Amino acid sequence: MIRVMLADDHEVVRSGLRMLLEQDPGIKVVAEAADGAQAYAVAAREKPDILLMDISMPPGQSGLVACEKIAKDLPSTRVVILTMFAEPEYLFYTLRGGAAGYVLKNSTSEELLAAVHAVAEGGSYVHPKMTALLTKQLVGEAAEEDRSYRQLSNRELEILQLLGKGHTNKEISERIFLSVKTVEAHRSKIYQKLGLKTRADLVDYALRHKLLNV
Repeated sequence: MIRVMLADDHEVVRSGLRMLLEQDPGIKVVAEAADGAQAYAVAAREKPDILLMDISMPPGQSGLVACEKIAKDLPSTRVVILTMFAEPEYLFYTLRGGAAGYVLKNSTSEELLAAVHAVAEGGSYVHPKMTALLTKQLVGEAAEEDRSYRQLSNRELEILQLLGKGHTNKEISERIFLSVKTVEAHRSKIYQKLGLKTRADLVDYALRHKLLNV
């Protein structure tokens, strides 16, 4: 029996996923969470085989950060990202963060079940559309694009996105449970790594690289 946990900020999405997954006699949904921090805490307690998790779960911690922490601290739980974002940037960050699967929310039920089974058996699964994008990058068709954002850690990417959306350091600290001083330190590193000087530079950079979708 594959023990699955669901993490999505929309209860109706979790309910629909539960109904779909449990039509498979080999799958049992054992827990749910509404944001990244809750997903980590519940996964640590329940120890599911698979965590099916969204990337964007406002106002709580994002799936990007949670994925990295869970992959590091809870290796027996394998993360499959289920998201609407078909941009290669998010595929890159989730795979780098330890995800074993990446499924788009417009996938068929058969594709979702195939992903769960493949990852539960020790393999990996990337949605065919995303595989094509990844292949395109690997063969160098996008080699000339500026991808300096890949220097950022997942936490720095999360803070960049929040800064780009207009949040203050204090608001960010309250949202992701870090001190203001720590947020400021991350902000300085982001500016340094990307060669930015002002918030306007940061917003422009984030918009050009489509990093504000989450």
